[in-house]
Amino acid sequence: MNYQTGQLVKGRYSARITGAMEDIIAAQEFRSAHFGGPEQGLDGDRFDNLCRHVLVEDLQTGRIVACYRFLHLPDGQALETSYAAQFYDLKRLQTYPDPMLEIGRFCIDRGLNDPDVLRICWALLTRFVDQYGIGLMFGCTSFSGTQMAPYRAGFALLKHRYLAPERWRPMPRAAEVINYAVDLADEKPDLKQANACLPSLLRSYLAMGGWVSDHAVVDRQLGTLHVFTGVEIAAIPAARKRFLRADAA
Repeated sequence: MNYQTGQLVKGRYSARITGAMEDIIAAQEFRSAHFGGPEQGLDGDRFDNLCRHVLVEDLQTGRIVACYRFLHLPDGQALETSYAAQFYDLKRLQTYPDPMLEIGRFCIDRGLNDPDVLRICWALLTRFVDQYGIGLMFGCTSFSGTQMAPYRAGFALLKHRYLAPERWRPMPRAAEVINYAVDLADEKPDLKQANACLPSLLRSYLAMGGWVSDHAVVDRQLGTLHVFTGVEIAAIPAARKRFLRADAA
């Protein structure tokens, strides 16, 4: 599909959707520093050729400063083609009534703390969501490492406040999972500790009304834990929608 969302320019940054091979390779090179390191080669998989990629570039230097990829799914019957379907049983979501968008490999240049980078990422995504009537955004949100202990307070918070609605909740499929909703059923979260250990991207999704799977997948290949994360567009608070759409204009 030829997505007509155009290039978005905000301040010193530009964001664009691309499927060109040279841009995919550039994204893989950029991601390799964030997922596994350059000693393991380019960070690429078979989904790169199925997805469209968003590159955010510094207009002053020409450097990539952020990237992510997305897979547009017209309905729930297409879910088995998604990256997340390798790790989660998504049968319950097959009846979801609206188009969906899987977002993955989201990363921002290490050490870059300019909030305008994340804003332009969300702005281009907002433009796409509105243009194509997306009802649900989802993806696998990663925690560095394969042990739950450093994130125990965070997982306790997810269990008590942010589990997916039962009708949409992903079921286990991966060989190695942590059933944190069961393991931490009686543990009350420390909010300060929880917010400190949750990945910043996950905090952004939760602030938009997002929800997560009741278990985490242990991904030995990437050296991460991840939880299925969904954001229903209708559930995003009205004030947040106005903010996002103002940036996307």
